[in-house]
Amino acid sequence: MIKDKVIVITGASSGIGEASAKLLAANGARVVLGARRENRLQALVSTIEAAGGQAAYRVTDVTKATDVQALVDLAKTKFGGIDVIFNNAGIMPTSPISALHTQEWNDMIDINLKGVLNGVAAVMPDFTKQKHGQIITTSSVAGIKSFTGAGVYGATKFAVRNLMEVIRMESAEEGTNIRTASLYPAAINTELLNTITDKAAKDGMEQFYAQVGITPDAVARVVNFAVDQPEDVNVNEFTIYPTKQE
Repeated sequence: MIKDKVIVITGASSGIGEASAKLLAANGARVVLGARRENRLQALVSTIEAAGGQAAYRVTDVTKATDVQALVDLAKTKFGGIDVIFNNAGIMPTSPISALHTQEWNDMIDINLKGVLNGVAAVMPDFTKQKHGQIITTSSVAGIKSFTGAGVYGATKFAVRNLMEVIRMESAEEGTNIRTASLYPAAINTELLNTITDKAAKDGMEQFYAQVGITPDAVARVVNFAVDQPEDVNVNEFTIYPTKQE
């Protein structure tokens, strides 16, 4: 059941996060939205509330553990608890390793991996105590296959895939009933390509996405499906391809 669940979403100001927030709220969830762009968050909350949904937001930088903890605390203060966290914030500045865009490597590790760990740390005490909860994380098709140009990006996405599975296994051992779900989106038309600074990589990706890309609503429907499962069911891995993508 989705109705009345309290769901925290990072990277909520656009793309998959925004689409998921709208769909989950329309189905009765109370969504708590985090991202860095306050104007986008304000507009999204207004849109959800105008449609009869319940939402709150906090400006959040997922690289700061205190920010993510404050977002989870807002969920508990505003809506009385926390049921799901959707670790969706991420960047994808792809480039060949030989280009040595080392600052971008560090940024991907900080956001795509450490940002997810900050989300896990923020909810784990509550989920363990209440013996239920769900952690959904946006990995990537680059988290299950290796792609040239995506060495470090893929490394972060392989890492969160492993993290989610280990959390699921450990929770089963510990009897805490924490469910996990890893999402592996392929070519989804979001703002992710805007984070690419390497011109050749960006040109190639833009051409490819223009040919096969689909809307973020495709992933939002999968998130909605995962949340909607009974507490004793853990559907934990989803690969989402455009039908046209090879």
